[in-house]
Amino acid sequence: MNGKYSRRADHEIEHGKRLARGNPELAWGWKTPAGQVRAERRAERIAIGAQLGPGVLALEVGCGTGLFTEMFARTGARIVAVDISSDLLEKAIARNLPPDRVRFERKKFEECDVDGPFDTVIGSSVLHHLEIDEALSRIFDLLKPGGIMSFAEPNMLNPQIFIERKFTFLRPWLTQVSPDETAFLRWRLHGMLLKTGFDEVEITPFDWLHPHTPAWLIGFINGTGRLMEKIPLLQEFAGSLFIRCRRPL
Repeated sequence: MNGKYSRRADHEIEHGKRLARGNPELAWGWKTPAGQVRAERRAERIAIGAQLGPGVLALEVGCGTGLFTEMFARTGARIVAVDISSDLLEKAIARNLPPDRVRFERKKFEECDVDGPFDTVIGSSVLHHLEIDEALSRIFDLLKPGGIMSFAEPNMLNPQIFIERKFTFLRPWLTQVSPDETAFLRWRLHGMLLKTGFDEVEITPFDWLHPHTPAWLIGFINGTGRLMEKIPLLQEFAGSLFIRCRRPL
């Protein structure tokens, strides 16, 4: 294994251990009232993009504690969920999701050897933790012809995300941010997906609801944010990117 890749993997494993000692979903912002609204919307968008449903075989990359796995499983799809952190996977397994439809495995995704091909490969906030060229290539290989990739990832143009990723001296105080993670510029990622071989590439900025929004403001901010997602230029600074593309037939 390349030394750089090995160090990154080791950092992610150690980061998983630190998170597992506390409440990972709280650290990631998914357990606040606003965070739960964000998570449900994000899971729905990924699931619709992936066309999840009964009879669909999906690979979830970077499942972590299984928070999104549980939401994806509601669609009736069969899911193989992988993560590099055994500590986070323990929490995912403890959800006791239907064993006939959900299987968890510990894998370094760039070298993932799960049996494919899959109808879809899905994930939430995971690609920015990986060696992106290798990860995209592996996703492409694991998809069947016509298979769909559907992800949500952090947007580098969002001011908070830009500060978290670029001002690295802040990392010791940001428990949710791992040492090597980054974020994406959508036009650059668009080019990488085309170069990998995908077609029908769609990358859309979305999500202006901050996880620490007070409960009484969620409805207003959520509604306003959805309007902002439709305004050219302003939409580019939303917190997340929805990514959907296809392996050609």
